[in-house]
Amino acid sequence: MSAPVFIPLVFSPGEAFQFDWSVDYAEVAGVTTKVNLAHVRLCHSRMFLVRAYPRQTQEMVLDAHIRAFSFFGGACRTGIYDNMKTAVSTIYVGKQRDFHPRFEQLSSHYLFEPVACTPGAGWEKGQVENQVGLIQGRFFKPRPKVQDYQELNRRLEEQSLAWVKRQRHPKITGKTIWEVFQEEREQLIRVKRPFDGFVQEQARVSPYSLVPFDRNRYSVMCTEAGKVVEIRAYADRIVIVSHGEQVGEHVRRFGRQKTIYNPWHYLPILERKPGALRNGEPFQYWELPPALRETEAALKRYPDWDRQFVSILCAVPAYGLGEVTRACEQALRERAVSKDVILNLLNRHQDEGPPLRLQVPEHLRQIPEPIADLTRYDRLRKEVACDAG
Repeated sequence: MSAPVFIPLVFSPGEAFQFDWSVDYAEVAGVTTKVNLAHVRLCHSRMFLVRAYPRQTQEMVLDAHIRAFSFFGGACRTGIYDNMKTAVSTIYVGKQRDFHPRFEQLSSHYLFEPVACTPGAGWEKGQVENQVGLIQGRFFKPRPKVQDYQELNRRLEEQSLAWVKRQRHPKITGKTIWEVFQEEREQLIRVKRPFDGFVQEQARVSPYSLVPFDRNRYSVMCTEAGKVVEIRAYADRIVIVSHGEQVGEHVRRFGRQKTIYNPWHYLPILERKPGALRNGEPFQYWELPPALRETEAALKRYPDWDRQFVSILCAVPAYGLGEVTRACEQALRERAVSKDVILNLLNRHQDEGPPLRLQVPEHLRQIPEPIADLTRYDRLRKEVACDAG
């Protein structure tokens, strides 16, 4: 059997980038965790970006591209991929592919043409394949210890920049990868506005104002209970939209059977049922400013403290959390903590704004406009002085 033969590939500046996934392990918040690494590599300069994600889902693919093109300062004319299901929906004979509609929107936004490799022909994106081994050997030995994915990605970016700035380019003599990248950057396609990289699905809001997504539940405004809403899933957050208006946003959580609350989503119900403040699950770990917590404690000397405190909380949408906090601080300083006092302080602190300037229609203007004659006051003073004499 003859040995395999490969043809060396060469790329011009800004011509192509390659994308691939790999898997490695890191210690995240003290737990050994399998992390998925998205690799984006410019074929001419060999400049690259590596980002860690919990999964290899489509929103993670979109996010990796958005961040890479922001990091590079633009995109190449062609993107080279394997036949991952998050990008390719149908494989035909030869090079023809049907790409996922959301992935096509990404490529159209950044003006690059996606090209999928022949199945089993990894050499067609050999640069990024080799990069996987480089990252594993240099950046994940020893196993990194971080608090979260944000810290891991900051570290990967810093390590990548340090490496390309000292590494010689394998084809262009006398220059580092970083120096060649500075030249290639001028040939990249620049797009002013980043792609909105979410995937979308619909869900019905439960009677508890929760929507299910990816085996977890997220709260939305209680006014949406029973309605069908649109969930926009990003790599790091969840946004819930109803009739074009945002009714919820959360940091995305991974794992199973977790319920993520925003207590403010339940404020309209709390106004009607203030007793729920005592045992309602959304309010158990409500992060409020210290002044509001001190106000709550001071109000507990009243039998209706929960109703009073809810009334103060219900002022937040109208006045803002900062103004309500300042009113609570003043009431605490004056040792006069009650709902009536705090609401009265809020009304007094309201900025009335500049006086209204009356716009007089042209046909009612006096022409010529009168000129103030201050000498009349001097004559009046003399007349008053003479009468007094």
